[in-house]
Amino acid sequence: MASVKISVVMPSFNQANFVEQTIKSIVGQEYENLEFIVIDGGSTDGSVEIIKKYLPQISYFVSEPDTGHANALNKGFKKSTGEIMAWLNSDDMYTPWTFRTVADIFEQHPDIDWLVGAATIWSDRGTMLSIPPGYKSVHDYLEGKFEWIQQESVFWRRRLWESAGGYINENYKLSVDGELWSRFFRRGVLWNANCILSGYRLHGSNRAQQFQAQARNEMLTAIQAMRSSFTQQEMYALRPEYHFVQYDHGASIWVKYVTPRSPQGLAMTAAARRV
Repeated sequence: MASVKISVVMPSFNQANFVEQTIKSIVGQEYENLEFIVIDGGSTDGSVEIIKKYLPQISYFVSEPDTGHANALNKGFKKSTGEIMAWLNSDDMYTPWTFRTVADIFEQHPDIDWLVGAATIWSDRGTMLSIPPGYKSVHDYLEGKFEWIQQESVFWRRRLWESAGGYINENYKLSVDGELWSRFFRRGVLWNANCILSGYRLHGSNRAQQFQAQARNEMLTAIQAMRSSFTQQEMYALRPEYHFVQYDHGASIWVKYVTPRSPQGLAMTAAARRV
């Protein structure tokens, strides 16, 4: 049986220092059913020349001016056809097992519409530095505890994307991911995968680090819109739980669990139940 088709969009602008490592983390997995889409914003630092080295492994490539990150992503996703969707910024990296693992989880659990791997940080030299603990759920967002669903580790089904409008909100400049998650939460449960799928690279020019206040303000705006979209009855119906998948070594499959969420926003894993 052929593996599920995964579409990955890589937006890029003047990331010559990192873009080749990012590309290698994608194409180096040799995943047989990958659609790799690269949208460059008209880079002038040598990025385009690096990207062109990999054109045989790229499904679609364009280098032209755009109006920002969200605009580049929308261009890319409009070209995508895969059942599973994601994006990776051109300074971040996947792990060598990312696509195989994601495909296994989605194929074994047709009811899972989106998932996120364990949050991980890479250094500017590509060393994995830390794995911040914790799960996320709709309750965290509603309470304003949005920090952070790691965008690099999120994958979702096309049906969820389409039900959420099928677009990245171009009114947002920094927290385009968090705004999308706020729409996803209205339509599907986030499953937290107990594995590492990617990492966020910290370096001297991360936009989200340079403009933290603006990023947080955008998140608060998105969360307020999300809260307003819930009726009081819908709010009461939400169960304080986290959903996660964990690998069963004996059965060689990914198993789904639900665990209670404490009032402090912690996963009470001792009380987890298999579902």
